[in-house]
Amino acid sequence: MFLNTLTPKFYVALTGTSSLISGLILIFEWWYFRKYGTSFIEQVSVSHLRPLLGGVDSSSPSNSNTSNGDADSNRQSVSECKVWRNPLNLFRGAEYNRYTWVTGREPLTYYDMNLSAQDHQTFFTCDSDHLRPADAIMQKAWRERNPQARISAAHEALELEDCATAYILLAEEEATTIMEAERLFKQALKAGESCYRRSQQLQHHGTQYEAQHRRDTNVLVYIKRRLAMCSRKLGRTREAVKMMRDLMKEFPLLSMFNIHENLLESLLELQNYADVQAVLAKYDDISLPKSATICYTAALLKARAVSDKFSPEAASRRGLSTAEMNAVEAIHRAVEFNPHVPKYLLEMKSLILPPEHILKRGDSEAIAYAFFHLQHWKRVEGALNLLHCTWEGTFRMIPYPLEKGHLFYPYPICTETADRELLPTVFHEVSVYPKKELPFFILFTAGLCSFTAMLALLTHQFPELMGVFAKAFLSTLFAPLNFIMEKVESILPSSLWHQLTRI
Repeated sequence: MFLNTLTPKFYVALTGTSSLISGLILIFEWWYFRKYGTSFIEQVSVSHLRPLLGGVDSSSPSNSNTSNGDADSNRQSVSECKVWRNPLNLFRGAEYNRYTWVTGREPLTYYDMNLSAQDHQTFFTCDSDHLRPADAIMQKAWRERNPQARISAAHEALELEDCATAYILLAEEEATTIMEAERLFKQALKAGESCYRRSQQLQHHGTQYEAQHRRDTNVLVYIKRRLAMCSRKLGRTREAVKMMRDLMKEFPLLSMFNIHENLLESLLELQNYADVQAVLAKYDDISLPKSATICYTAALLKARAVSDKFSPEAASRRGLSTAEMNAVEAIHRAVEFNPHVPKYLLEMKSLILPPEHILKRGDSEAIAYAFFHLQHWKRVEGALNLLHCTWEGTFRMIPYPLEKGHLFYPYPICTETADRELLPTVFHEVSVYPKKELPFFILFTAGLCSFTAMLALLTHQFPELMGVFAKAFLSTLFAPLNFIMEKVESILPSSLWHQLTRI
């Protein structure tokens, strides 16, 4: 009788209220997911309801994050999303442009090239350039957006005098082979050394001469580094290693160029693992900024000690040895720093040419590392197999990477935006971590909200017709139950059924 006395307005109010509540839940869930990268309902159920129901908390032990406490979080020396110059960047004319000629695709974005232009103006110009005609021309050339205009300006500067920065521009952008670029860099070295010696004698005569000496130092370091990279690309790896070591001894304070990363790659090519370990011992320090090259090279060296005999089946039976545990922990450390690298090393995702700038812990850094170091991982027997078996275990230690890290700071949420500016998204899908898939509760709430809103609208517009549909739906829903009851009544004796109904 109660159900029969209810009017259609009651059903409209009921469905409308439930639709409103579902909509509010959906909006809150969507906002929480966009801000923190996880579902609020799932987080509450995992963190609070599971322990109450007798479940086991799968989070890492409380003492595992002691090295990453609240006091350390206030000492982050650099911005999370600072863009760095790629220490292994390719040559525009001899490598990037050749790729464009073959494929018709532009491997560099405008944002990346604009950052390079700013770097060139910072490193290769100073306030006194107007005093020397060739340097004044090159100061304008570095600001030019058109590559042909820059090349023409470099030739114009060379007509006036031997200008080191003009040779640099031609070697980077006009030379179509590495040998041609090396020849131009050698000419730049002669001009750069003479300018450096002159400015070194005059650097204490005033701020203007000091700025000139700083500029000439940057030019000389850049030329020697690129010459070492030319030697590495032309197969003269030992010569490249010697040039890099000499450069690091001559200018030990210029760590902003990250020359040690070039040295690590060359030493790995020579399979000189003892020297690689020595370089890591110096630069893999808690007080120095980390990189994918540092973390993954350290993991490779530890994996090398056990990877040739590693078997996941045997390890599951007998447990991990101390050396295997150290290798796995090194891999977990590297994956936590940059979780995008393993998919490129395991060839689960295709590589592209690395950009001229990278974002640490981002997809751009992963591409730059894997592009040069994949061959070194393949050379170590079983290293990729060990990586394949263990890298995903990192994510169980940091279930909420945007809120809390394990060995490093929480993963920065701004990497995706910066990587989309640095990488050519036209033909490359930017890797995102953590992967933001809509949780089940958001989908369920959205479906419930839409369904109840549609019911409210139909009930308001067609109350009688919806009543008929509701009765038909309920009769269809209870038809199997009625059928079972009829069968039970036909099988059981009537007296027994009568006694059961009385009970």
